[in-house]
Amino acid sequence: MSRLSTRHLLGLEGAPRQDIEMILDTAVTFREVIERRIKKVPTLRGITVLNLFYEPSTRTRISFELAEKRLSADTVNFSASTSSVKKGESLRDTVQNIEAMKIDMTVVRHGSSGAPYFLTQCMDTNIINAGDGCHEHPTQALLDMFTIRRKYGKLDGLRVVLIGDVKHSRVIRSNIWGLKTMGASVALCGPSTLMPYEVEQFGCDVYTNLDEALDGADVVNVMRIQAERQQAGLFPSRREFSALFGVNRERLKRLNKNYTIMHPGPINRGVELASDVADGKSSVILDQVTNGQAVRMAVLYLLSDREERETE
Repeated sequence: MSRLSTRHLLGLEGAPRQDIEMILDTAVTFREVIERRIKKVPTLRGITVLNLFYEPSTRTRISFELAEKRLSADTVNFSASTSSVKKGESLRDTVQNIEAMKIDMTVVRHGSSGAPYFLTQCMDTNIINAGDGCHEHPTQALLDMFTIRRKYGKLDGLRVVLIGDVKHSRVIRSNIWGLKTMGASVALCGPSTLMPYEVEQFGCDVYTNLDEALDGADVVNVMRIQAERQQAGLFPSRREFSALFGVNRERLKRLNKNYTIMHPGPINRGVELASDVADGKSSVILDQVTNGQAVRMAVLYLLSDREERETE
């Protein structure tokens, strides 16, 4: 079994191209598994995975849980709202107490940027970042790249436009690093108030005019407005945001012929994305959800230290 260059998946910034390719290639096999009548393999039997979620989640949490169960791992689900965190317990004490119950891998979502890295300093398990603050969401970007590659057969040379709340979106950040590493051309588009300071340091084309950004694009990945992370007043209203930055059918004329529409969900229909575009024939939004299981199965498998455990 081939190995990634690290025992954790904390983000895609600085991740070697070889690691990304290995994950995407491995996901191809697991994509076949989840299409079978019996969607289960014994790959991670005997391994216990902790799902440590300090933030609400639907798609990511269920996707990881299904990925773990389909690999035959044992799962433990943690929710901050029903835990000793409500009694004042610190993150360090929480995870060290759970790890003392012999956990092998930890999937973590946390509102603070850097929380997954912090866990590597106080836990011995493999850590997988399922979203940390406004920092990164690596498995979402990996499933996005897997979905694009599955359609076009490549990532290199494609023009991908990431639209929306660039300042607060961890999905955009992970997509930037991953897509650029894999040779895609990346453009960012959104209101100037939703652009991070010194956005040009990302090394992407930056637009505040959506029509200009969409010219000649192959893939349009539309992001949700991160209302829960924003300060008030960053844009006048949802109606104005939709008028200036919403992707509708009229704007699709600017894209390349074989274009693709993506969205990580949940969708604010009629705001960042029109319903007829989200449900159109060029939309791969539901494919992203399906592919997410395959990608997360691949990440769990490649980080599992399976061979080492079997020889102990």
